[in-house]
Amino acid sequence: MNAVKEIIWSVINNNINLEAEKWLEDFKQSPDQSLQVAKVFVMLPRKTGKLSVAINEDQQKALDTAGYGYIRNWTIDRLSRVWLLSNLSLPDKEQLYSTLERLFLSAEVNEAVALYSALPFLPYPEIWVKRCAEGIRSNIGSVLEAIMENNPYPAAYLDEAAWNQLVLKAFFTEKNIKLIVGLDERANLQLALTLVDYAKERWAAGRQVNLQLWRMVGRFINAEIFEDLKIGLQHYDKTEQRAIALAVAESECQPAKDYINTFPELKLALADGSLNWNSL
Repeated sequence: MNAVKEIIWSVINNNINLEAEKWLEDFKQSPDQSLQVAKVFVMLPRKTGKLSVAINEDQQKALDTAGYGYIRNWTIDRLSRVWLLSNLSLPDKEQLYSTLERLFLSAEVNEAVALYSALPFLPYPEIWVKRCAEGIRSNIGSVLEAIMENNPYPAAYLDEAAWNQLVLKAFFTEKNIKLIVGLDERANLQLALTLVDYAKERWAAGRQVNLQLWRMVGRFINAEIFEDLKIGLQHYDKTEQRAIALAVAESECQPAKDYINTFPELKLALADGSLNWNSL
């Protein structure tokens, strides 16, 4: 993580003036960070500005390799706040937790976005699980996106119930499902059953289902789910039929596979390999 912090600092250096750079460095060297962090955290955008970060080719390559290439879409104040939080030097995890918890409780929207964006960079990752789960209950779109999209923390540390809540909330709030880190690795039977119920509610209301939903169902198709999938195959649009067919192809449910083969177009699409989750 230290190497990543160094890259991030080099990006920040390229995007702020000397006055802001000295201001951040002075804070990093300060012996009483716990007394200053709230004020510095709030003031930071006035020092750094709020423009999108500019990242050179070498920095982007290094960030991509480390798995943090997504910060290219951040603003400089967001990135600087994450750097500031990840470099806090406090005596122990209890003081770190209490200090950041105060920031969470008083945060306005952009501050909350930075706080949740910082979760993968903070020490003692186990102590932020409850805070992350609390964040999923937010109704603020940008805060949810900071938690759900391009954030490796939830997949790595949330328990199954909180993870499933995150995924379901992402569908409810129409977030970019493809940007959820660990989506395939954290798929589970309970989530599949919940998502099928959600799809049935959408069908009953005459609404479309996000095709990525079926990506998390395929491996868990059983006799019960198969009966529900028939509804989607028989009554809805061709695009969703193709998504369901792809899910069935990833399952071990032979009756469902046999049923898909009764649809010549779907059978052909699966056979020629043209179907995949990125193409849907």
